[in-house]
Amino acid sequence: MKKAVIFDLDGTLANTLTSLAYCTNRALEDFGLQAIPQECYKKFVGNGARMQITRALRYVGAKEQPSPVRDDDGFAAVPCLLDEVYDRYMEYFAKDCLYEVKPYPGIPELLNTLKEKKIKIAVFSNKPHANTVDVVETLFGKGFFDAVQGQKTNVPKKPAPDGVYAIMERLDVSPEETIYVGDSWVDIETGRAAGNFAVGVLWGFRDEEELRAHHADAVITAPGELLELL
Repeated sequence: MKKAVIFDLDGTLANTLTSLAYCTNRALEDFGLQAIPQECYKKFVGNGARMQITRALRYVGAKEQPSPVRDDDGFAAVPCLLDEVYDRYMEYFAKDCLYEVKPYPGIPELLNTLKEKKIKIAVFSNKPHANTVDVVETLFGKGFFDAVQGQKTNVPKKPAPDGVYAIMERLDVSPEETIYVGDSWVDIETGRAAGNFAVGVLWGFRDEEELRAHHADAVITAPGELLELL
């Protein structure tokens, strides 16, 4: 039996799409750029806030300049307004990261059942750490999770498994005793890299084809189905 479940946040525990789109679009409009339909943000998120802004700027056709380092999408160029729009986005997000954010149906019941079964639960997100903590504690209560980890400068972003290793050490569980749950290829690769049983969910931002293409160990359509994998 598994002893711990580590969850992604955006698109897995909580529907945060409206807040991400709202804050990004406000930042874009401040620089005279067009707002982007909310549905598009399902493909923008997952690799951290800076990549989210990069993808949004590419979508609206912002000019790019050469970069010595390729980004997570493989481009050797960056949008010219990246730093300015990113900084403005972070200002808005600091105030409105909870804008219309709520848990997905069935998530509170799943989490309560896991706690009743003495399964340790944690969150690992590429959302900035302070915002991750804010969202998790507002939605579920302070101390509800056994560990909460967001993006920090000293912890590589997912799909690097470093954050998962740190959480497992804190929870005193092995990779084989741990399930990693997320809604994107980033999460599947994170869980697999950490040696976890990687579960993809279909109520989030990405589709089944993506999850299976990155070799999810299981794909579920409703939160309660996770209990069958313990």
